[in-house]
Amino acid sequence: MSSISVHRPRKRFGQHFLRDPYVLERIVTAIRPTTDQRLVEIGPGLGALTRPLLVAAGELDVVELDRDLLEPLRARCAGIGMLRIHHADALAFDFAALRGTGAQLRVVGNLPYNISTPLLFHLLNQASHLRDLHFMLQQDVVQRMAAGPGEEAYGRLSVMLQYRCQVEPLFTVGPEAFQPPPKVWSAVVRLVPRETSPVTVRDEQRFAEVVRRAFSQRRKTLRNALRGWLDLAQIEAAGVDPSARPETLDLAAFAALSEVAP
Repeated sequence: MSSISVHRPRKRFGQHFLRDPYVLERIVTAIRPTTDQRLVEIGPGLGALTRPLLVAAGELDVVELDRDLLEPLRARCAGIGMLRIHHADALAFDFAALRGTGAQLRVVGNLPYNISTPLLFHLLNQASHLRDLHFMLQQDVVQRMAAGPGEEAYGRLSVMLQYRCQVEPLFTVGPEAFQPPPKVWSAVVRLVPRETSPVTVRDEQRFAEVVRRAFSQRRKTLRNALRGWLDLAQIEAAGVDPSARPETLDLAAFAALSEVAP
């Protein structure tokens, strides 16, 4: 039995290794990698997705935190193509530096559930260096990413992602596709960073802060959620109803609030 097959997934890394060949094929088909692109895989694990990506692209960068997986991964991909392994935490990884002056990166991965949301925000900060992203995530996270105003799943993640990216849920995946099986369903999503935002925002940090404050108390009205930062007159000056709740506001409303924020 190979060293790859006996590696035990670690809870502290949130590891659930994808093993279903049909699901792997669907992911690769959705990505459609080619040899003239720069692909980066986050959390390659046992290399189930790494191998077909490497076959299609010819070269691949991978970011893996678990040092015990590095050598088995090299061995499994030997002779297939150029594999560059970065032993690093994806939450702190500099994707902009990896790109350098080359083509925008295409980022893929079966993301650990315990870091998926902070990792998405980390990648958003480097969106100009990314051509697209294809991720396996918890189904409820993908629902939050794609939700619109008025939907229960709509929140801070929805607004910030949709401001920066087009969000396209692709398909769902059952627990049996993984080892060990997670307790929830998963989904594959495609994110394409926007060249032009759908709304005008002059200060992105202020926009992000408005969204953060509004959803920190999502059950409260904007008048109460933003109290001490924006007053009633400022909210009304933005053309927004102070009695509205944040989950009812679209991107344009949040952009307008950011324009009157201090």
